[in-house]
Amino acid sequence: MTTTFTKMLWDENTQKKFVIMIGKIPMFHREIARQVVEKKAQINAQARGSAYVEDVDITDAFFSEVPKAFYSLMIRILDEAGLNYDRHIKKQIKG
Repeated sequence: MTTTFTKMLWDENTQKKFVIMIGKIPMFHREIARQVVEKKAQINAQARGSAYVEDVDITDAFFSEVPKAFYSLMIRILDEAGLNYDRHIKKQIKG
């Protein structure tokens, strides 16, 4: 079964953080990361029943869509963009 979603509005600050993050991703991966994470973030927001894509939707999307081999780069970029990812780190520690 495929998940369908409607193009969502983005919280203005969240959109700025997303643009910062995408700009820091190596050029070779940038466009695919933008497409995949943007789509997943919108699906996440819709699943939460939100009218807007917010920070939590972006961090959840990055953690679910980015291969683990790139996590160290992703975490550095999340920090630089000012996105909180603590709950994902706690999940990994618990196993």
